[in-house]
Amino acid sequence: MNNPLSVWETARARLGATLDPDTFSRWIAPLVPMEGEGGSLALAVGDDFTKLWIKNNYDGYIDDAVRSVDPEMTHDFTFRPDAVPPPPDPPPEPTLSAPAPRREESGSAPGFSPRGPAGELRGMPLDPNFTFENFVQGPSNSFAHAAAAQAAANPGGVYNPLLIYGDTGLGKTHLMQAVAHAVHVRDARATIVYITLEAMLNDFIESIRAGRSAEFRARYRHADLLLVDDVQFLTGKTALQEEFFNTFNALQNEHRQIILTSDRPPNKIQGLDDRLVSRFQQGLVTDIQSPDYATRMAILKSKQATASMPLPDEYLSYIAENITSNVRQLEGALTRLVCYQNLLGKPITREIMVEQLRGAIDREARAEPTCQDIQRVVAEQFDLRLSDMTSRDRSQNVALPRQIAMYLCRALTRRSLPEIARAFDKTHATVVHACKTVHGRMETDHAVRSQVETACAKLGRDPSDI
Repeated sequence: MNNPLSVWETARARLGATLDPDTFSRWIAPLVPMEGEGGSLALAVGDDFTKLWIKNNYDGYIDDAVRSVDPEMTHDFTFRPDAVPPPPDPPPEPTLSAPAPRREESGSAPGFSPRGPAGELRGMPLDPNFTFENFVQGPSNSFAHAAAAQAAANPGGVYNPLLIYGDTGLGKTHLMQAVAHAVHVRDARATIVYITLEAMLNDFIESIRAGRSAEFRARYRHADLLLVDDVQFLTGKTALQEEFFNTFNALQNEHRQIILTSDRPPNKIQGLDDRLVSRFQQGLVTDIQSPDYATRMAILKSKQATASMPLPDEYLSYIAENITSNVRQLEGALTRLVCYQNLLGKPITREIMVEQLRGAIDREARAEPTCQDIQRVVAEQFDLRLSDMTSRDRSQNVALPRQIAMYLCRALTRRSLPEIARAFDKTHATVVHACKTVHGRMETDHAVRSQVETACAKLGRDPSDI
């Protein structure tokens, strides 16, 4: 087992690259590592509230990061106010002007209240490249693009709210921010709020701790355009759901535009209040699918337009044919080749291209199973009902297969512990226990190892993957 302080140094860097910057600076950065009993990692926190909040919301992420550095390392939290540095001063609160009287002025966007000579951008910064001009349309995203363009042209009008859902890396955030850029160009006085759900949750918790709930509400309810990324993370956050519901109603009553993104449609978000499901569905819900070949080629050509050493079309075609599911991976493959050319100063050959992209293409070929795929395969293997995977039944004939399914979700997918827990309607601590149990039994029980490997094979994966 490695030194816990050095393990935390590396794990902390990985958390900084994974988590939202606001989340990292508020909850992870202040933690002070110490050596615990038996060489374990102890993380010092300054108060009971912080300890409870981090354990309930970020312990799974911390466990992922620590074990990625040292699989044998365990961690826990300890109360040591003297060891924890004082938190940084909070950023200054935005100046909140009272809403101006509702009136229509020549040149104003419909539904917008004048805010004076200039509007505001609150929350998180926008990516300057995420504009409509830089968005490549195709059959997989044309409807979502048209809906976003209409929302930008007529904020608070027919498509309110607009919810765009789909897998990661397909352009949901790009379209959302494109609306913000377009609205700002149209009406520089518009107050625009862009934020991820996780950052909004942190703002909500901090406002409660500081006794500034009224200011929290004003920040969001005085927006002309509210954009919230990843609303699926509202799951299980009852207090924030209530606040979100009231904010939603306040903005809609004032005909202010709301745009949301999610990885699934509202009625598939477990633990989401029925009232919010209804509100989200009363506007327009549209999805983005993986791009087809022609769209992938168009994306690559658009992306390389600014490259100092463009690649031949046959190389772009090779990328488009072999990386099909994710726009970010598609662009990442192109960036890798262009950087290779620029850094080494020599042209890319086909052999070099194949070698440089081998890892990305291998990952693409071995499509990652979903938690639902794994649950279905394990349930069939053990002659159980699919509902047993999320039931409260603790009998051994159900509990062990369910633990095996959790273990395979951990081993074969990139889902975090909290995401796996939600798929099984359990806590992340239950998933951690299940993974440890199955891993231990595989070391000593040949039958359990055989059962796990059989399920792995049925999922089309090599047992070496686990």
